Amino acid sequence: MNYKFIKLILPIFINLAISPIALAQKSKPNVLLIAVDDLRAELGHFENSAVQTPNLDKLASRGVSFTNHFVQVPTCGASRAAFLTGKKPRRTSELNNNIMANEFREKPEGKIPETFIHHLKRNGYYTVGIGKISHSADGYVYGYEEEVSDQVELPYSWDEMLFDAGKWQTGWNAFFAYADGENRQSLNRQVKPYEAGKVDDFGYPDGLSTQLAIQKLRELKDLNQPFFLGLGLFKPHLPFTAPKKYWDLYEEDRIPLAKNPGKPLNVSDQSLLESGEFNQYALGEEKAGVDHQLSDAYARKIKHAYYAATSYSDAQIGLVLDELEKLGLDQNTIVIVWGDHGWHLGEQRIWGKHTLFENALNSALIFKVPGRKYAKIEDAIVESVDIYPTLMELLAIESPEGLDGESFVNILHGEQKQIEEVAYSYYNRGISIRTPQYRLTKYFRKTEPVIELYNHQTDPLESVNIAAENPEIVARLLPLLEKGNTGLYDKN
Repeated sequence: MNYKFIKLILPIFINLAISPIALAQKSKPNVLLIAVDDLRAELGHFENSAVQTPNLDKLASRGVSFTNHFVQVPTCGASRAAFLTGKKPRRTSELNNNIMANEFREKPEGKIPETFIHHLKRNGYYTVGIGKISHSADGYVYGYEEEVSDQVELPYSWDEMLFDAGKWQTGWNAFFAYADGENRQSLNRQVKPYEAGKVDDFGYPDGLSTQLAIQKLRELKDLNQPFFLGLGLFKPHLPFTAPKKYWDLYEEDRIPLAKNPGKPLNVSDQSLLESGEFNQYALGEEKAGVDHQLSDAYARKIKHAYYAATSYSDAQIGLVLDELEKLGLDQNTIVIVWGDHGWHLGEQRIWGKHTLFENALNSALIFKVPGRKYAKIEDAIVESVDIYPTLMELLAIESPEGLDGESFVNILHGEQKQIEEVAYSYYNRGISIRTPQYRLTKYFRKTEPVIELYNHQTDPLESVNIAAENPEIVARLLPLLEKGNTGLYDKN
């Protein structure tokens, strides 16, 4: 037997045997997720919008942008937990920001909820995270003023977890950063809730994260397997800080005020919010509260700051998408832009997010699927837990059992929505549902009223609770709400 000949040709046969599998795996679409903190569903391509987001507008022109996407929980960590695991909260402890740090801490792989990133990794994807994908600013578990730990918040999801804290030194310092290298913690909250920094894009952390993402895309281009890249941008989360050139995009006196700045009628103050997160920025010129409105001038200044921070994030997104196209990766990469919840900009006298009203629950969502010509601003109702099964269907990967969401791939294909149009949200001892016409909220508390009903055809601003005079509508919608009642208020 000619062993030299066998030794020569054996690698050829091995390559022939494995190359179809490798080729099939490599041909699977890559996934680029850009998660943006506090990005409400107010983008430049939406009707009557004053914010300038040209890069998100361009992405939407090539994909599907949802006007009626709703998160499960209006706070960062809990919203991201539901989004990443495809599961609605089942305990009140799942409504706080530390849910992932607590649930995933020192537990074996099979004993924790499987994020879709983990699921992709198990199915042959190389996974890279940059910045805030889960709740932690840099992917590691530690307190705002503690030293950085080596405990990864999502321990089984990542092949690489990257972050450049720059002059701020830690992820949480960077999250609350000001242009001079200080942060909310270092200055003991003696700061304003906004800043127009005389710096370039690298003068705030999101610019550094964007450059990391661009560098990583160049490396991933030659990877012999599909990849998932998650980029978490901080802005427009408080403090509303951005380079001055993004402030200069707007004329402050032309920024529109909230159309519904008063308290909604027929509701308890317990349904509202005293804007505590906003007010802890101690050098703010005015404090917000349900018992009074900010002055028009200050309200415009804060909206100006939020818009500038949004435009700054939009510019970073544009840089990443341009690089994706330059590298030719856009031809085989699914792009998802997701806001982790909305934010009240003075609506219902609230400056913040922790409510069960539309402004806190409605956030940005854009899908771009390579090879799809369908592009639309879509008003079908979808929720964050739907994204997990949708992504798996697009990638032809079987979803794990027990997900609460339903795929909306048919919408991305330009077809009619087949699933029931209802979104469920949970917070403040309440459950809220959004249908095409109504928002119904039920609070599990003693203070009346515990039922709120808003007709979005006649009152899209949710200004008047009409539950008392419409008992038949409430009775019709309550069974639908109960379908999403996971019993979380029955246990801790």
